[in-house]
Amino acid sequence: MATKTNELTGALPREMMQHTYPILYAVEESHWWHIGRRRIIASFVNEICDQVTHRRPRILDVGCGTGANLALLSEFGEAEGVDVSPDALAFCRKRGLENVRLGAAESPPWEDDEFDLVTAFDVVEHMDDDVAGLREMRRVLRPGGRLLLFVPTFMFLWGVQDEVSNHRRRYRLAELRRAVTAAGFEVERTTHANITFFLPVLLGRKLMRLTGIRTETENSINIPALNRVFGAVLGAERHWLRHLNIPFGVSGLCVARRVE
Repeated sequence: MATKTNELTGALPREMMQHTYPILYAVEESHWWHIGRRRIIASFVNEICDQVTHRRPRILDVGCGTGANLALLSEFGEAEGVDVSPDALAFCRKRGLENVRLGAAESPPWEDDEFDLVTAFDVVEHMDDDVAGLREMRRVLRPGGRLLLFVPTFMFLWGVQDEVSNHRRRYRLAELRRAVTAAGFEVERTTHANITFFLPVLLGRKLMRLTGIRTETENSINIPALNRVFGAVLGAERHWLRHLNIPFGVSGLCVARRVE
């Protein structure tokens, strides 16, 4: 799959630009996008944990960032995190999350067959070789374990957040399924998410491109008074996702199984 060179730097580093970590830490517990996404994630994780083991599952969050998702995963099992950025891990520890290690998603520092669930939330789009990174996630999973991915979708939605996050690509679901299958997984489900704000995101990013407006990060584009409402609206998609696959959206979800 073709990659997109970062237009701000001309390079392809793997971690986000350093100025984004303090912003992410500051907004991750209050911004509607993160609130709503965690509600969707929790719904999927709860269902997966019921399937993979009868004991408290061991979970690895690849690309754990500043730790809000890792804190959520800790409610469901023994959760550990890995990230390529020392700054990100420092923010995790500031949250009181000590079970984190420094390492690249393409080479997580664990032995084979250690985890019941591996998660990667907006991570594989950072990888030069997404299949190789997914194979490493498969390696640390136990047979029968699950992989849960959250990715950005549709290249026509490319925006400032993709640039500051040093994304290589945004996916179509068919592309995501091919990568996951090539890594040795059996795909159980793919669906879009965030159909609710698809049109506002599309129009907002087109406007920014046409006008040349730039921000340090899209996390700073927000109406704080509406965080609770917007977060509830986005999070409500978890109820739809229990019964159907959403045909388009700003994000994509994939659940896959290690079959051997």
